[in-house]
Amino acid sequence: MSRFFSQMHRLIPFSALALLVLVYPALLHAQAKKDATPDVMVFTNGDQLSGKFVRVVGGTVTFHSDIVGDVNVSWDKIKELRTSQAVAVLRKGVNVTRKTPMSQIPSGTMEVTNQQITLQAEPTAVAAAPIPVKDADYVIDQASLNKELRGHPGLTQAWNGTATAGATIVAATQNQYTFNGAVGLIRVVPTVSWLAPRNRTALDFTGSYGKITQKDVPSIKSAIYHADAERDEYFSPRFYALGQVAFDHNFSQSLDLQQIYGGGIGWTAIKRPNQELDLKGTVQYERQSFENVVAGSGQNPNQDLIGSTIAAAYNLHFFKGMIFAQGLNYIPAFNNSRAWSVSEADTLTFPAYKNFGFTVGTLDSYLNDVAITEPPTKRNSLQFTMGLTYTIKSSY
Repeated sequence: MSRFFSQMHRLIPFSALALLVLVYPALLHAQAKKDATPDVMVFTNGDQLSGKFVRVVGGTVTFHSDIVGDVNVSWDKIKELRTSQAVAVLRKGVNVTRKTPMSQIPSGTMEVTNQQITLQAEPTAVAAAPIPVKDADYVIDQASLNKELRGHPGLTQAWNGTATAGATIVAATQNQYTFNGAVGLIRVVPTVSWLAPRNRTALDFTGSYGKITQKDVPSIKSAIYHADAERDEYFSPRFYALGQVAFDHNFSQSLDLQQIYGGGIGWTAIKRPNQELDLKGTVQYERQSFENVVAGSGQNPNQDLIGSTIAAAYNLHFFKGMIFAQGLNYIPAFNNSRAWSVSEADTLTFPAYKNFGFTVGTLDSYLNDVAITEPPTKRNSLQFTMGLTYTIKSSY
C-alpha cells in the first residue's frame, strides 16, 4: 500500500502539469477576450451599440454586436464611432496595389465625429488630419488589408462557384436515361471587392450523356461535353491579358473533339455589385476532329485552324438571390472561312435551401463546317438542362 501511495505521489505533479498545459491557453484566451476594449457606435438618435467594427463599403458601415448580430447602417445615421483595433482607410479615386507602401495608406485606431474620420497610429502619436466620411471608399481592419494586399491564397483556397447535377430515367417500351452535370469554379485575387484584382482563374465543365434503347432497334445516343480553363492577369482594374484552353465534343454534330489554345486581352465593361460584363478577344490555334465522315466526300476529318474567339460573359444577381449567367462566343478561322462557329450558354439559378438551389439552362451551338455524314448532320445543336445546384464557397 505504501508503494502505491509513493507512485501516486510521483504522478500527481505530472498530472497537474499536463492539466495546466491544456487549460492555460483557454484561460489566456478568455482573459484576453474579457480585457479587449469593445468598439462603440453611437447613432444620431442617441442609441449606442458595443461590439466590433467590421468594415465600411461604399458608405455603408457594418458593425457586429453579440446581441443583434451584424448591423448595416449609412454614415448619416451615425453620430460617433470609436474602434480599439487599427483600421485602414482607402480613399475614393486612389488605386491601392501590393506595390503601394503601407506608409501611404492612412491607418490607426479610428474615431468618427461630425462626419470626420480621425486616425491615430500610436497612443502617444499626434492624430493625422481628419478624413471626411464621404471621401472614404472603404474602411477595413489592418490585418485583413495586409492579408489581401501582400498574401496569396493557397492552391485549394478562395475558390467559389457551383456544381449542378440532373437526371432523367424512363423505363417503358423504350428505356431512356439522360444525365447532365456542370461545375464552374472561379478564384479572384485579391478575394475582396475593395481591392483591384491582380489575377483571376476560371475552370468550367458541362456535360450531358443519354441513350434510348429498345429491343431489336438500334440504340440512339447523345453526348455533349465542354471544358475550358482561363487565366487572367490584370494590368489595370478593368483590362487584363488572358490565356485559355477549351475542349468540345458533340456527338450529334459528329464532332469528336475540338481543341482551342489561345491568348488575348479582356475588358470588364460593367462592374457593379450586382452585375458584371466582360468582353474578350483572343488569337488561337484550333484543331477539329470529326467522326463518321463519308468516304470519298473530299472532307478531311481532321483540320488545323488559326482563328480567334470573340466572347462576352455576363452575370446578374437580382430578385431574392436569383443568378442569371450568359456566355456568347463567336469563333472564326482565318485560314478556312467556312470553319466558323457560334455558341450561347444561359443559366438561371433559383436559391432553395442554404447552399442548394435549382438551375435551368440552355446550350445552343452552331457549327458551320460540320462533317459530311449519311444521313446529313445538322449544323445547330440545342440542349436544355435542369438540375440541383450546390454553391461552393472556399475560405481564405
